[in-house]
Amino acid sequence: MSAEPPARILLLRLLRRRARAFRMRVTPGSVRARATFAACAVVAVALTVASLSMLSLLRADLHGRAATSARAQADVVARLVTNGKLTRVLPLGDGTDFIQVVDTNGAVVAASQNVAGRPALSPVPRIKPAPGLGGAVEAVPGPDGGLVTALTPWDLKILGLEENQQVTTIAAVTPKGDEVVIHTGVSLVAADAAESTTALTLAVGCPLLLLLVAFVTWRVTGRALRPVEAIRTEVAAIGEQALHRRVPIPRGGDEIARLATTMNAMLDRLDVAGQRQRQFIADASHELRSPIAVLRTQLEVALAHPDPDVRVELVEGALEDTERLQALAADLLFLARLSSSTGAVDRPADPVDLGELVAATVRIRGAERCPVDLDLAAEVVVPGNHLWLGRLVTNLLDNAQRHARASVEVRVRAEGEQAVLEVRNDGPVIDPADRERIFERFTRLDDARSRDHGGAGLGLPIARDIAHHHGGTLGVVDQETPREGTTFEARLPR
Repeated sequence: MSAEPPARILLLRLLRRRARAFRMRVTPGSVRARATFAACAVVAVALTVASLSMLSLLRADLHGRAATSARAQADVVARLVTNGKLTRVLPLGDGTDFIQVVDTNGAVVAASQNVAGRPALSPVPRIKPAPGLGGAVEAVPGPDGGLVTALTPWDLKILGLEENQQVTTIAAVTPKGDEVVIHTGVSLVAADAAESTTALTLAVGCPLLLLLVAFVTWRVTGRALRPVEAIRTEVAAIGEQALHRRVPIPRGGDEIARLATTMNAMLDRLDVAGQRQRQFIADASHELRSPIAVLRTQLEVALAHPDPDVRVELVEGALEDTERLQALAADLLFLARLSSSTGAVDRPADPVDLGELVAATVRIRGAERCPVDLDLAAEVVVPGNHLWLGRLVTNLLDNAQRHARASVEVRVRAEGEQAVLEVRNDGPVIDPADRERIFERFTRLDDARSRDHGGAGLGLPIARDIAHHHGGTLGVVDQETPREGTTFEARLPR
């Protein structure tokens, strides 16, 4: 058995892929299929209603014209009867198929040439219609206001007429006072043919139009959804290690382009969050590794050193490093708690008097390296969590005590709908380029990197996160007077 040529194999593979893609596109639950089905259903209903209405109006119009023509011819003959000018053979008017005038005895008085010599139609119309013959029913008065019959189907076989007729029957009175009945008929063959042709055209054209609507809707919907499929494919390919990738933005400013822009903005935020998380893990690992290494070294030296006094000193140093590790772990847990409970829904709403909170915090801290000068306004109440706001004040005081030279000032005041907390120290001035950097986690400026005086670089980030969690802000502001020092200002909604 010979192997298939490579070209044929490639062609078969291409056809299989095309078939799979087509099956995916025509999935009944897809947006494309639902849109096409909905458009076809609406157009089908509209075409059906329009076709039936058109056929009904066309039938009424054609039969109405035939009735008008028959009545006009009957009125002409009625005037001849009334004026005594009726002849035995009557000429046919334009569009009229036959004329017959019958007296009250059933004798034919006059007739058109094509029905001359034929038996008379009864002067009173028969009620039972002949099968297969059409005709509308309408009252038609005679020219003299005499007897009125109706437009009704007649059995015209006795006249030798096989066609479908629109018959008009009216009564007229001769000058001698004799009453006669005038029958005029107009053929409905042309009207029926026009109606049949129109119905056939609609029967063929409506399905073709429906297919055209389905094709156009399918193609237009496919083109409209093609960018969505490209976005879905790209998003499916983006993993944790490929957050730098972005979805393609189609040309134009439609909803799909805005969706792609929003998706890219979300990916930007995820990328930034991922980078911050990785940086946080790296910084936390670095901050934990150093004290753990020092702690291990101290314990190993204390275990191996024979002098008890040196052992006690080494164990005391290890205890200090353990406390630093405990404080760092507590700060990390607190940051994780803040990150998991952010948002307006979780925002605490207990009433907290900010002045009383600051006074109580300073009083609990006891004697400080630098005295704290308080300027606290009364009745400055903010909604929040008492413990978290206490942590914010504590972190700002710790930072101020760490950098102050001789004094720390704390002010609480109200400004409109905001409560303002200011913590100032007379230490070194922070460069404007570093005013935002100090709020990044594990960031410490050069003068705060010593083991004895520097923190872990989490106090200010925690304080800012607490302020943001309460719907406020925290930052470094310029001094009101040109003097050395740094002022941290927290603004919270009252």
